[in-house]
Amino acid sequence: MQKLYLTFFYSGCVKKASGTFGTLAALIPAFFILKYLGTQTLFLLSILIFIASIRIIDDYEKQSGIHDDKHIVIDEVAGVFLALAIFGNTVFAFLLSFVLFRVFDILKPSIIGVVDKKFKGGLGVMLDDMLAGLFAGLLSAVIYGILNHFNLLQWDIGLKNLF
Repeated sequence: MQKLYLTFFYSGCVKKASGTFGTLAALIPAFFILKYLGTQTLFLLSILIFIASIRIIDDYEKQSGIHDDKHIVIDEVAGVFLALAIFGNTVFAFLLSFVLFRVFDILKPSIIGVVDKKFKGGLGVMLDDMLAGLFAGLLSAVIYGILNHFNLLQWDIGLKNLF
């Protein structure tokens, strides 16, 4: 059960780009949560996953001796859920939040990189992705606002209007 959870239903068990695959897998439930339950539910789920995962990752690291195993992608799930909860309610915002989350998660600029290096254990694994999600969601909102101000998003539709 621990591996199923930490790898987000084994989506993190690919040989290359496990974080991207885990994030892509997270988009499926995120879409349906946003569409039918709303941003508050996705936000709360992100926080719940963050809190619950710290101890589970700590236990896994003690058992395996590996810090931040590349197959662990539950941190990407929590982070992208946060980004999408902040700003992912249209098709363009959803895709933009995903892309920006991956950019911040891979490059780890500024405080994200500092947290990644300074914090160990489950908190370190989870916290840098939560910060990446926070900044991705906020930057998505800013970019969306600028593009919308110049009427460049007239084609964009809300997630609730799909299907």
